[in-house]
Amino acid sequence: MKGRFFWPLLIAILVLALDFITKQLVVDFLPQSGGHDIVLFKDVIGIDCSIVHATNKGAAWGSFDRFPLFLVALRLVLISCLIGYMAIGKIKDCYTLPFLLIISGAIGNVIDFFLYGHVIDMIRCVFWGYSYPVFNIADSAICVGTFFIVLFTIREKEASV
Repeated sequence: MKGRFFWPLLIAILVLALDFITKQLVVDFLPQSGGHDIVLFKDVIGIDCSIVHATNKGAAWGSFDRFPLFLVALRLVLISCLIGYMAIGKIKDCYTLPFLLIISGAIGNVIDFFLYGHVIDMIRCVFWGYSYPVFNIADSAICVGTFFIVLFTIREKEASV
């Protein structure tokens, strides 16, 4: 556990805990019906952000919402594969945190499926009039982890040329 895994694992656990806590707060204190948004900020360089109570039975943008059991099975397989790949020890240190962010985000959304039967989403952003799909902390962790994996891979490719 020492060395390269301690801090990334601690961050991933904190992200998972924050995801769980924020979802539980939304479920407990924010009605799902519209009109109860908590505005975080409005018209900051054209961007609005608020907290809402939304549900999602699918994956990103509600895709595959008619196949919830398939999605949870796929998420569990992907989590297992990522953990297995990390356990083999073939990844570079710079990839440890991004992989753990993706794993913790996926675990957060799987927990939702077993607790609620759907994923709890709560962050609504409107970018210059475009209403981005509502998301949660777990989704953000998956996106940030994926972004850094792509970035590090591109940098490695450029360095090897």
